[in-house]
Amino acid sequence: METDELIINMGPVHPSTHGVLRFRLRMDGEIIKECTPVLGYLHRGTEKLGEMKTYMQFIPYTDRLDYVSAFPNNYAFVKAVEELAGIEVPLRAEYIRVITMELNRIVNHLVSIGSLLMDLGAATMIMWGFRERENALQLFEKLCGARMTFNYIKPGGVREDIPEGFIPQLNEFLKDMEKRIEDYEQLINSNEIFMMRMKNIGVIGAEEAVNYGMTGPTLRGSGVNYDLRRYEPYSIYPDLDFKVCSRPEGDSYARYIVRIDEMKESLHILRQVVDTMPEARIVSNAKYGTAPMTGTPSAVSTYFPRIFTPPAGEIYSRIEAPKGELGFYIVSDGTTKPYRVKIRSPSFCNLTAIPKMVQGLKIPDLIAAFGTIDVVLGDVDR
Repeated sequence: METDELIINMGPVHPSTHGVLRFRLRMDGEIIKECTPVLGYLHRGTEKLGEMKTYMQFIPYTDRLDYVSAFPNNYAFVKAVEELAGIEVPLRAEYIRVITMELNRIVNHLVSIGSLLMDLGAATMIMWGFRERENALQLFEKLCGARMTFNYIKPGGVREDIPEGFIPQLNEFLKDMEKRIEDYEQLINSNEIFMMRMKNIGVIGAEEAVNYGMTGPTLRGSGVNYDLRRYEPYSIYPDLDFKVCSRPEGDSYARYIVRIDEMKESLHILRQVVDTMPEARIVSNAKYGTAPMTGTPSAVSTYFPRIFTPPAGEIYSRIEAPKGELGFYIVSDGTTKPYRVKIRSPSFCNLTAIPKMVQGLKIPDLIAAFGTIDVVLGDVDR
């Protein structure tokens, strides 16, 4: 039977595109012959805004990139600034930063898995995921007063020390999450419909994934053990015991399992950080820019000049964000504002592999494969 090819637009307001993204599909009957992502509906010019703000003023804008996991965005930019300016960070501040980022990794994967299951027609997981996410957001709120966009990590350290009662509440969260992840696995992992929708769907091999520039759980789901926390260690990660989670199959099910395993590893990391947290200052006491420090800061000082001038030069700094490699390229001309800012966002790079992954599949398979890429459009269009 011969059929005519048909062009179908999926999006930009389709609920399963997780934002304003359009897929231009060339269909032969029910089979996808070609898939073209159409981007740019959410473009906000974040990189150019970064060139118009001081280094401190730009930090809140990084929250709005991947707004599901804003702490790593803060950290990635601040890490680049610190490397550019030669700012040393106190050990306690690095411990607090890792707590925020690993908690945010769990939050990110809860939203990712919950949204995936909802896209596939199962509503239970999104409600369970948001239940646990709420507990994590309460911890964030206790720490810095915000739930999604934080502006908490800053050059030289963090804005405030851990408040009283935070660590016991965090320990309760860790204990609860262990049981919750077991519930997720019991509900999802062996579900026949879920396995049928996910296994051997959206397959991409290790070499192809690398060539497309994929990173994060989407890359490790293709069997590539690439995690910047191990490959190019930063902060206190070299001193922590954790494994890089990967699966060899390269299909949608493998990418889901990697995220489940990563949540377990994040719990393991958080326990280590809590048990070895040092008592020390949380902000660098070096002198920078036009607002020199005076006096002797206390052990929990939160002072750092709002305006400072890194030396002229350039830097590219990257971290392992929940969705993959997040990098900031900054050029300094020796003034209080960056001369150039360029962001390497994981969602954008991972999205480029979708046309290859879904060729020859059906539209419901596109929804399943795209859900395992875990894209946030603020991270794509910037």
